Amino acid sequence: MEKCISTTEAPAAIGPYSQAVRAGDFLFISGQLPLDPATGLLVDGTMQSKTERILSNLKAILRAAGMGLEDVVKATVYLKDIKDFAAMNEAYAAFFPKDPPARVALQVARLPKDADIEIEAVAFAAGLVDNARKL
Repeated sequence: MEKCISTTEAPAAIGPYSQAVRAGDFLFISGQLPLDPATGLLVDGTMQSKTERILSNLKAILRAAGMGLEDVVKATVYLKDIKDFAAMNEAYAAFFPKDPPARVALQVARLPKDADIEIEAVAFAAGLVDNARKL
């Protein structure tokens, strides 16, 4: 069974897609840009601050689905310039201090809104499944 997940604590989708879709025990989170949820505008600043904004948005979407960052099993990071990898990685590591998810990071030619970074993620609701089975 599929269920679309949406929250006003993360930026609204900028196209015909959902912030996230729950399919069984998995949550597929659409690519997130460093957008301010209140304004819908790209945040200015360093690669670290942009990465932090994206991961805060991901966290809000996860929370709306009853999950957290610890449930993320796979992330994909798209960078406009791979030279930003170290700066992104520093901020990313702070959000995943223990048992980080599998991840790929790659340079792409262009991102929506000419953003410097986009991150998508897949989460698995293991804890929710275990709790449901106990009921």
